[in-house]
Amino acid sequence: MTSFTLPHELHGDGAHKVFAVHGWFADRSAYGAVLPDLDRTEFTYALVDLRGYGGAKDAIGGYTTGEAALDLVELADRLGWERFSVVGHSMGGAVGQRLLALAPHRLRRLVGVSPVPASGLALPPEQWELFADAAHQPENRRAIIDVTTGGRRPAAWLDRMVARSLAVSDQKAFRAWLDSWAGEDFHTRVEGSPVPALAVTGALDPALSADLLRQTWMTWYPRAELHELPSAGHYSMDETPLELIRVVEDFLRADESEPA
Repeated sequence: MTSFTLPHELHGDGAHKVFAVHGWFADRSAYGAVLPDLDRTEFTYALVDLRGYGGAKDAIGGYTTGEAALDLVELADRLGWERFSVVGHSMGGAVGQRLLALAPHRLRRLVGVSPVPASGLALPPEQWELFADAAHQPENRRAIIDVTTGGRRPAAWLDRMVARSLAVSDQKAFRAWLDSWAGEDFHTRVEGSPVPALAVTGALDPALSADLLRQTWMTWYPRAELHELPSAGHYSMDETPLELIRVVEDFLRADESEPA
């Protein structure tokens, strides 16, 4: 596996370093709606583009969560970050858990925003076809976003989310990523980890629900917490940005009162 530096942008100059990792449908612009209101005094956020997305759209690779975890460790080394926290959305939540398996001693806290469990996500055949064909069928991407936000969002927003997804992702990489985040089960490598781990889910998301996270995330991590946002679906960064920031930064901030 060749060395690769993830494209990234830094926000803030706080002592607590935090990686923000996007999900399957977007690049680092997924965090655009929360950027203006992040605490830049206490935290330094690094927003990254995974291989196949954004500034790394043309990057070759395996397009796996394991590869992404290695890329994040290399970036942390380049930035001089010995210890850091990770916030990952959906597929990015699986990447965060891969990072926990790879370098647990370097993680301060782990946050999954509608995170895919480390056991993967079993999809019935018809759903698998919907997701697999989303690589080249925009209408499938729109249907997935609509369902996972409870069918409550405006048509123009759904169209904008699809357009962004198509613009920032490589079609072949997008399809390859599905095999990794949905199909790989590595939960035995993280089960029992003492790293504090927060899962944030949206009540309108039927796919990565609070019930699913109680059966997975909450049973694996002894110091796990679960917070359900009542007005959000799968894309809480866009749907309820202020509520998400408050929940996530309160959790990250709690680390300051604990031994490093």
